[in-house]
Amino acid sequence: MRFLLVDRIISLEPGRKAEAEKSLPISEELFRDHFPGFPVVPGVLLIEMMGQTAAKALNAQRLPRGNAMLGEVRNARFRQWVKPDEVIRLSAEIEKNQEDFAISKCQASVDGRKVGSAELLFFFVPIKQFAPEYRDEILEDFLQGMQA
Repeated sequence: MRFLLVDRIISLEPGRKAEAEKSLPISEELFRDHFPGFPVVPGVLLIEMMGQTAAKALNAQRLPRGNAMLGEVRNARFRQWVKPDEVIRLSAEIEKNQEDFAISKCQASVDGRKVGSAELLFFFVPIKQFAPEYRDEILEDFLQGMQA
């Protein structure tokens, strides 16, 4: 499994909010063990999906502080199971956006039902610490489409 947990960005306001989608097919290896006979998306992956969505909103600002990295999970809640092949709608609202940290309120839903939520704290890692070939293709493609 690749750890790219956003399939597409639906909307984005740099530094303010983002909406995205993700779906995990039943063929993903993780469903073999989580749980046998009752496959569901692990809650930790829902948190990562929400975090990646919020990070896209923060990174779209292209500030010299670097890329957003999840530093703390606050008040995570899971309300319903998410099954393989369901389309998960992710939303992130940036509540605080400072030079050295940011806080986002995030939500995951399926077919309009809230399945999870969390408040996430982000720190920033300088771009030079990433591999030179690093590129967030989903974010870059979305931003290019906005400029067209």
